[in-house]
Amino acid sequence: MPAQRTVHLFQPFRIKDLLLRNRIVMSPMCMYSATDGFANDWHFIHYATRAVGGVGLILVEATGVQPHGRITTRCLGIWDDAHIPGLARIVELCHAHGAKVGIQLAHAGRKCEVPGRIVAPSAIPFGPNSPTPEELSVREIREVVESFGQAARRARQAGFDVVEIHGAHGYLINEFLSPLANKRTDAYGGSLEGRARFLMEVIDAVRAEWPADKPLFLRLSAVDYAEGGVTLEETVEVAKMAKARGVDLIDVSSGGVVPGVTVPVHPGYQVPFAETIRREAGIPTGAVGLITEPKQAEEIVANGRADLVFLARELLRNPYWPLHAALELGAEIDYWPIQYLRAKPER
Repeated sequence: MPAQRTVHLFQPFRIKDLLLRNRIVMSPMCMYSATDGFANDWHFIHYATRAVGGVGLILVEATGVQPHGRITTRCLGIWDDAHIPGLARIVELCHAHGAKVGIQLAHAGRKCEVPGRIVAPSAIPFGPNSPTPEELSVREIREVVESFGQAARRARQAGFDVVEIHGAHGYLINEFLSPLANKRTDAYGGSLEGRARFLMEVIDAVRAEWPADKPLFLRLSAVDYAEGGVTLEETVEVAKMAKARGVDLIDVSSGGVVPGVTVPVHPGYQVPFAETIRREAGIPTGAVGLITEPKQAEEIVANGRADLVFLARELLRNPYWPLHAALELGAEIDYWPIQYLRAKPER
């Protein structure tokens, strides 16, 4: 009888004390379905369904650490202890079906669409039709840093397995990192070290509240796709700094800090960024971006280009993608839902 072929995508993955049943991660995607930041039935059903579908790690959408840290008024929040029970319910439901759960902590910065005061590193609007944000004072920067720390405490109390800091897509941390959005002349601007200072302080505040045995992820935009913006070489250096402060994995995306740029979009277009950061910074990475086919995902993991594969829209289209991928790749898994066994296709 021939030996069972190893399917790398369905090999368990251990990071710190966390063991994932496979290498498939649901990328954080805004649902725009919350009221006053509170989770509701939509979130409970949406996330639990992906757990039933076999995802290894589910990352809950960008969740505002302050009311004006949300992208919109319909985004989830974690700025108040009252948000904890709803978030804990998401964790409970996903755990019941074998998935681990993380939450992405975020501040939208100048891309905030919540009515009221908008803030950023510098008073530079996102686009020609965007409102001009107010420049954060040093005191206000420290308040935002503390908000991230308190959000991590609430995430711990809600029972999450992973915290991810959102440092990508043109939101506040990415704005500090990018010379296109950060023109400050104080300690939070100028050199890469200065522009990364806010992020490093956020990492420290989160790590102070997040258990040492639980993984901390960081999502970064590897490049800005614009002249004078963040380069891949700089992002490698930021990843090294973050690793030294206690970040365990870089979730590698790109773009978002300025509008109107040309992005060379094609299947797997961001995977080389994850591969480079993994190699040059010596830190585990997650690859994301138009990863839709099981063989494509398997190639990324099997060839060591990234440690985890993050799926976004594909898991909106098909919450059972992992189950079908296992069948296509010939992986033996023991978490096909017993209630659905009568519908399991024959190989």
